[in-house]
Amino acid sequence: MKAALARIAPRLHRPDRYQLVQSLKAAAAAIIAWALTGWWLEAPMALMAPWAAVALVQGTVYRSLRTAVQIVLMITAGTLLAAGAAALTGNTMIAVVVALPLATLLGNLAPVGGQGLYAPTTALFVLAYGSYSWSAVGHRLLETLVGAAVGIAVNALVLPPVHALHVSRLASALPRGSARLLRDLADGMEDYDAPRAEQWHRGAEDLLAALSELYVGRRWDSESSRLNPGRRLRRWTPAPSTDWDILWARVANRLLALTLTLWETASEDRGLPRPLRQARGELGGLLSAAAEACEANESLMADGTDQEQRDRRDSALADARQALAAVKGHLRSRGPDAGAVLGSLIADCHALLDDLTPDGGETGAGEQHV
Repeated sequence: MKAALARIAPRLHRPDRYQLVQSLKAAAAAIIAWALTGWWLEAPMALMAPWAAVALVQGTVYRSLRTAVQIVLMITAGTLLAAGAAALTGNTMIAVVVALPLATLLGNLAPVGGQGLYAPTTALFVLAYGSYSWSAVGHRLLETLVGAAVGIAVNALVLPPVHALHVSRLASALPRGSARLLRDLADGMEDYDAPRAEQWHRGAEDLLAALSELYVGRRWDSESSRLNPGRRLRRWTPAPSTDWDILWARVANRLLALTLTLWETASEDRGLPRPLRQARGELGGLLSAAAEACEANESLMADGTDQEQRDRRDSALADARQALAAVKGHLRSRGPDAGAVLGSLIADCHALLDDLTPDGGETGAGEQHV
């Protein structure tokens, strides 16, 4: 048990504001739906309403509406299959044998994604409660519609979810993560071993994973603006343009190639020589200056007019290019293998600095091409 808890503990984290708000909204929707159907309508099986209400407090208002149609269709199908099987057989066990395979198959074949599970589970609920007269079927459907209406209303009218701030956070994580990796590279450049170089390469892969999260976040942001009555009422933080994604995808790929070369020079299996210590020291200075430029870019994402951060970035890039010129002077200092390794590192660093150099374009949320 202790070992299991030790494995689970690192994955646990405090809920953020979005998770807390959506959880409370789902609970409130279920309570309201239960009160409406159980107390006011005196429904014989009030479970259906809060069940639907909880399921429909989705990540976007549009998704709530789309899911509502799917859930209502699946619950209706499961209810009708269960009631029909019970009416034909007159036996609950036989009705389960007849209705459950059909409801499960329908849920798997219908183009409703994960909502197909509602067809067989509804059939089980209806048969387990033994309330499958046609008047009871009408109550089931009414309860489902009430729960769906409550869930959609709560999600749309109470702090409707908007994901622009989440996209901005994901976008700012890219220059921050790049700067962190570049700092680590600079600190360990003069004396690195295979395990540390492998860790660098894993860090570059993590940047690509963060980029994938940003792509997903943008889709959520686009969806959250559809049919959302609170889009203009709530505070909205504009995210950088998609040019930002392209830029940091290039930076992440440069770092992936750079760290792979360093990993191969540290590996005994590859037999590639490391650059001279002096060249490694100058590479460290180059990477440190590139990290400074990334940190400035993170600030410029929030405010592209910040002249102090622009000057900081431009100064860091100038220092990095000066260091790059010094590294190029070592290209012929040793044999062809060493020259090939150093040339590969120089090419990656040169491309990295080109990517980090601005071209003058801007967006409303910072520089378009940093």
